[in-house]
Amino acid sequence: MLDRNRVNHNRVNRVAMLLVVGFLTWATWSHTIAADDDKATTHQAGAAAKADAAKPAPKVKTPVPENPFPNRVKISQGILEGGTGWLNTDGEITMKDLRGKVVILDFWTYCCINCLHVLPDLKYLEKKYPNELVVIGVHSAKFDNEKETQNIRNAIQRHEIEHPVINDSKMLVWRKFGTRSWPTVVIVDPEGYYLGSQSGEGNRELLDGVLKKVIAYHRAKKTLDETPIRFDLERHKAKPTPLKYPGKVLADEKGQRLFTVDSNHNRIVISDFTGKLIDIIGNGAIGAKDGSYAEASFDHPQGLTLNGDTLYVADTENHLIRTVDLKKKTVTTLAGTGEQDRLRTPGGKLRSTPLNSPWALQYVKGNLYIAMAGPHQIWSHELGSNRIQAYAGSGREDIINGPLAESALAQPSGLATDGKSLFVCDSEGSSIRSVALDPKGNVGTIAGASDLPRGATLFEFGDVDDTGADARFQHPLGVVYDKGTLYIADTFNHKIKKLTQNKKGEWESVTWLGTGKPGDKLSPVQLSEPSGLAIANGKLFIADANNHRILTADLKTKAVTQLTIDGLKPPKPAESSSDDGDLAPDREFIGVKPQQVATAKNLSFEVTLSLPTGFKLNKLLPVTYRMKADGKQTLLAADILGPRIKATVSKDGTTATVTLPLSAKTGKATLMLALSYGYCRDGVGGLCKLKTTRWHIPVEVTADGKQKTIKLTVPVEKATLETKPKLGSDD
Repeated sequence: MLDRNRVNHNRVNRVAMLLVVGFLTWATWSHTIAADDDKATTHQAGAAAKADAAKPAPKVKTPVPENPFPNRVKISQGILEGGTGWLNTDGEITMKDLRGKVVILDFWTYCCINCLHVLPDLKYLEKKYPNELVVIGVHSAKFDNEKETQNIRNAIQRHEIEHPVINDSKMLVWRKFGTRSWPTVVIVDPEGYYLGSQSGEGNRELLDGVLKKVIAYHRAKKTLDETPIRFDLERHKAKPTPLKYPGKVLADEKGQRLFTVDSNHNRIVISDFTGKLIDIIGNGAIGAKDGSYAEASFDHPQGLTLNGDTLYVADTENHLIRTVDLKKKTVTTLAGTGEQDRLRTPGGKLRSTPLNSPWALQYVKGNLYIAMAGPHQIWSHELGSNRIQAYAGSGREDIINGPLAESALAQPSGLATDGKSLFVCDSEGSSIRSVALDPKGNVGTIAGASDLPRGATLFEFGDVDDTGADARFQHPLGVVYDKGTLYIADTFNHKIKKLTQNKKGEWESVTWLGTGKPGDKLSPVQLSEPSGLAIANGKLFIADANNHRILTADLKTKAVTQLTIDGLKPPKPAESSSDDGDLAPDREFIGVKPQQVATAKNLSFEVTLSLPTGFKLNKLLPVTYRMKADGKQTLLAADILGPRIKATVSKDGTTATVTLPLSAKTGKATLMLALSYGYCRDGVGGLCKLKTTRWHIPVEVTADGKQKTIKLTVPVEKATLETKPKLGSDD
């Protein structure tokens, strides 16, 4: 966990800026936030609780249970203001939009491994409570590079985040909530009250328990809005590419093979150095299945290392080390349980010891070394043995030199070797470390800051070409060694840097490629968060992650070309199961009296839509329908029954028309129609809600039918928390 306040890093007066008047533990739920609107000033939790108790309870048919969190405190509807951009949604979201939903605010920064570990927990909760919970990511950046909205957009797609994210680049929302460290989550109840916050990772069960109580209470109180919602995700705007956020590359000069980790396609691509496709390891699906290349699956793999015809893979988000037999073309699991280690286990048997985000690998003289990003350590495994264990790093997140077990690393993410030492990209400390291969040796820092008090090294980053401790990097992820020279993927500076030793033995850093600005030009060369490097045949291979490409740079001339892998295509999307749920017999249908329709070419339905006051149809979400027959019929062809089809919408957005070709001039059918549409404020952006209405319609087509069109109306919704913000006891 990164604690921003371990160093004097805030440049504003916290007393003046914070809206927090006390800190809450999850055990007591006594944390207090002051609302900053015209109606509210600083509150104490006790005063808010008394005010709650003094107001009359809403009338409900069933008894309302006691509020499980009575010391909640009202927050301002404008508390999310101050961001410099919204992502995964086409508009700003306010607390008013969120009224009726339980809200989790996730304060994160995309460099932080602990923040990434929270994402699976949030995804689990979003899936478990799809209509009750809304997660909002509050991206409050650590590194300068992370403040840019486009870079956050790439991070959202790379980590497959499916909830809205606000770019809190000025850390205004962070300060309003009194946040102190990454990651931190905050819970707000459906009436806009702050319930509490919790920092760190591994809180899935805790959050789930809180959500159950909050949802049960507000469902009974009738203040929970369970309308389905939809967000316009960044991934919907991205075009398919042969490679997707390639993480690492490995060059096998002897075999003339290049291994590219196609991280977001969950596979490893094998080609030659000219781009001829040799093979693909993995079927592209997320999973941990062993077997043939076509059967095997990974979950966002990263690092690779090679020993003869055995390829080792850091299967990062599976928390596994995988083994690839390049002759037999099979994948097996070497180490890990598939579960993330949260207890900082020192080691144990290969398949019974949990791992924690292995990110990079290096084979040296019969030993496999692992950059274990999660616990901030280097681990090792002697090939042929049944054990894996921590090798260097105490587990503290810092840049501290010294004996192997006493030293500290910060999210090691890249490994290389000269045969005597390991060279490590310590990404969160923005330093290049050396780790002795002699177990009695030390960990040192060859470039970048180290050993500053109170964790200050974690914030000593920049872009400075200099010697040793005076050099500065920004979250480097990749390193490769070649004939006394180190090449560094200085990821957040969008550069490749070169480290060589001077006559004094000091390592000097110079920029070798890149302008320092993200881009995809080759003249001058621009990069966008390069993350992996490899060398063979006098060429440097670069995994240019955000540009979804591999570049080849001549070590002598610096001439750069893009390596195109012939015939490589993105994997086929996973087949989604047919959505029969909206027409399942147990769904609620509106019964319609029998309809007699005149014989014609088509059967038409005209549906009058219902939208809450202040809302319009979502322009980015088409109105769709599905039709099925209840029983046998001959009026409609079978191929038009079942699929989801786009309806025709009037210019004013008030009606939708469904037109189906008739396959018989006369006849009877009982039809089941489900019509779905989305709506949001002004028809764009924000929190867009979904509505599906279902009708059960007996239809008879006759020559003397009296109507040409069957007219239906979506029932007008009752007053909602959006249309009447004062519903509830506290506004």
